[in-house]
Amino acid sequence: MTSTAPEALEGPHPVAPTVAEPAPPSSWERRLRHFGYRPGRGTGRAFGRRAVDPLAVGLRERLDPPYTRPSPRVWSLLGVPPHLAERLWRAAAWTGPLLVALLAGVLRFWNLGKPHAVIFDETYYAKDSWALINQGYEGAWPKDIDKSILTDPGSVLVPTDPGYVVHPPVGKWIIGIGEKLFGFEPFGWRFMVALLGTLSVLMLCRIGRRLFRSTFLGCLAGLLLAVDGLHFVMSRTALLDQVLMFFVLAAFGCLVVDRDRARARLIAGLPTDPDGETGPGGKPLLRPDAAVAATLGLGWRPWRLAAGVMLGLAAGTKWNGLYIMAAFGLMAVLWDVAARRMAGAVRPYATVARRDLIPAFVSVVPVAVATYVASWTGWILTDRGYFRHWAAEQDRVTGGGTWSWLPEWLRSLWHYETEVYKFHVGLSTPHTYESNPWSWIVLGRPVSYFYESPSPGTAGCPADAKEKCAQEVLALGTPLLWWAACFAILYVLWRWVFRRDWRAGAIACGIAAGWAPWFLYQERTIFLFYAVVFVPFLCLAVAMMLGAMVGPAGSSERRRTFGAVAAGVLVLLIVWNFIYFWPLYTGQAIPIDAWRNRMWLDTWV
Repeated sequence: MTSTAPEALEGPHPVAPTVAEPAPPSSWERRLRHFGYRPGRGTGRAFGRRAVDPLAVGLRERLDPPYTRPSPRVWSLLGVPPHLAERLWRAAAWTGPLLVALLAGVLRFWNLGKPHAVIFDETYYAKDSWALINQGYEGAWPKDIDKSILTDPGSVLVPTDPGYVVHPPVGKWIIGIGEKLFGFEPFGWRFMVALLGTLSVLMLCRIGRRLFRSTFLGCLAGLLLAVDGLHFVMSRTALLDQVLMFFVLAAFGCLVVDRDRARARLIAGLPTDPDGETGPGGKPLLRPDAAVAATLGLGWRPWRLAAGVMLGLAAGTKWNGLYIMAAFGLMAVLWDVAARRMAGAVRPYATVARRDLIPAFVSVVPVAVATYVASWTGWILTDRGYFRHWAAEQDRVTGGGTWSWLPEWLRSLWHYETEVYKFHVGLSTPHTYESNPWSWIVLGRPVSYFYESPSPGTAGCPADAKEKCAQEVLALGTPLLWWAACFAILYVLWRWVFRRDWRAGAIACGIAAGWAPWFLYQERTIFLFYAVVFVPFLCLAVAMMLGAMVGPAGSSERRRTFGAVAAGVLVLLIVWNFIYFWPLYTGQAIPIDAWRNRMWLDTWV
């Protein structure tokens, strides 16, 4: 329930303070206008100078923008009557995303068990997941066990000796669920990852719809994710990064919903125009109110709590989820600042620090930490896990220490975590497919998960082939999509810096949170497939750029026609590019010349 300070309830709502007209723009502000800067746009601030509209025209729409509706002309051209058009528009909010997700699911589950092999790092996570789901901790597997697993998994015993692992257990628990349902074989250990990959497409459609207030752009972002090669390959491989991506995207979606719910409470608490004036849509015109904006409580925020759980699960999959938690937490606080400023708060930062900062911290950080610790329950309850009794052994040797009053399992877990941290920061062993994060966005060095050279007439290689075929699973993003994303990143940065567009800032935050931390570890062995964490945000950036290409409402018909054609051609080229590289994403045997034709860069070989 929304709470309001007593002083805000006594008598009529105070009128927002009068704000003087802003001073004429300086010379540097005039120069910035060449790049699209407009004083007072977006959040109502002009580089520190308040620019509040005294009449608050469109305040409701600025706090809660309406969803875009198709032009009545479109429905009339299709012969759809108005009452049916309204039903179709409402139904499209879910039918559109579900259809896109259905397409993604068909692509990802098709022939999921092929290749029938343990590819790349599946050799670690498939086996660790099987041990975890069966005995609560990872075992020390023999080095030559993979062939036995593929030929007769029923004869393979789970090792009881503990194994040293360097990633938290959440992703392996999830992979293990698929193995429990469908067996200890490739389809089983890939099932849950493919399911999360499909659901992430559905989530992105809905997140994009809410972000852009457009079902079309939301579904377009989801379609781009469905046909991205890196996301596709990672959805069909039992690795942890796709699971991490799912929880990061879910946390982002929860925060976007929370943002809308908090602003709805502000709208409900703000006064309306005393003269009964109405704004767009016939709703009463809202007035900014300094007292309400500074004192109104935003109430119970379950979506922010859900975001904390998702971020805890992300960190419980791979530790780089911690960087994302910090970035998303800062982003959510800045959203609250912008909302209270727009509602009329004179000192929005101080207001948020006083009323929102502590609840925001408690909703995310302690919840995420508790979720992370809970993910270790299997290790905590067992007496066989690696380092499980480290603290007890230390106490026997030293007779106890400063921290001996803490639970034995907690001290052992802390020691395990410190050892894992040392491993991660010191990992610098050269690898054939390692790459620098600078090269990721242009797909400088993709990772080959699987490669074989079947002879003509075997394993799908055409019998009339003049030489051996190539059969590869290559973790490569759809090139045209990623290269378009290079321009889309520049576009969203421009929108954020010069137009104060919060949507662009949110997308940029998602990309930076998943990408920037890797620049801190230039000496570490890292790979391009780590970038799958921010692929959904690349797709949002491209969708936003495509929407700008089509043109805003009110543009001339000629402008929108040319824009729609250009955007449509780019989308079709991206889809064609995905189809062209399909054999390399699915491990199909193709003539070696066809394989060479797809090696567009020398570094892909």
